[in-house]
Amino acid sequence: MKTGLIIRHVPHEGIAGFREPVESAGYALERIDVEDPAFGGIDLTEPDLLIMMGGPMGVYEQDRHPWIACQLKRLARRLAADRPTLGVCFGAQMIAAALGAPVYPGPAKEVGFHPLRVIDAASPLRHLANVDVLHWHGDTFDLPDDVELLASTPAYPHQAFRRGANILALQFHAEMGLDPRFEAWIDQWPEALAEAGSDAATMRARHAECGPAAVAAGRRMMAEWLAGLTV
Repeated sequence: MKTGLIIRHVPHEGIAGFREPVESAGYALERIDVEDPAFGGIDLTEPDLLIMMGGPMGVYEQDRHPWIACQLKRLARRLAADRPTLGVCFGAQMIAAALGAPVYPGPAKEVGFHPLRVIDAASPLRHLANVDVLHWHGDTFDLPDDVELLASTPAYPHQAFRRGANILALQFHAEMGLDPRFEAWIDQWPEALAEAGSDAATMRARHAECGPAAVAAGRRMMAEWLAGLTV
């Protein structure tokens, strides 16, 4: 059986709706939190699939989170070997940084269920066309060299990219929409809701309205990406 490792940067940002297509593709999943004392000793090139999820920290906050620099070094080795890697939100920003691109605060918080502009309709992201998916971020990045831009929004032009078949970075959360841990997001980041002109009641209503379709589309996207991996 193929191995998959989930790196979780905060407890309430897990693999959520992506678990089903990943396990259906034959991966036995394990998870490690960055605060686990064993995290620093793990060889990130070893798993057949590496999945890095989100978190409220910034890639540039290495003084506050020393594990970021350690993770970036090991991630860069994995990417150089073209090992299958998925990054979501903060995980996508880590991929961009490991490929040499700067990561920095964006123009405003992008929070809520909004559609993507799918740039590459031949990519697995075609499943997300005209689907409202969850955005919850305030950072962005320049595109690394030798990658393909896959999706955009008006506020954040760099919403997704891939490098070849094996490296996929998603700034948004197509895995979220059915996970009860969404309540922890609302509780932890009320200031992000306020800055985006929203509130808890609105987000709960949008989650109920858009969540099931977003997760279904995200699962179709993930299944197609996994089927196209070359190693």
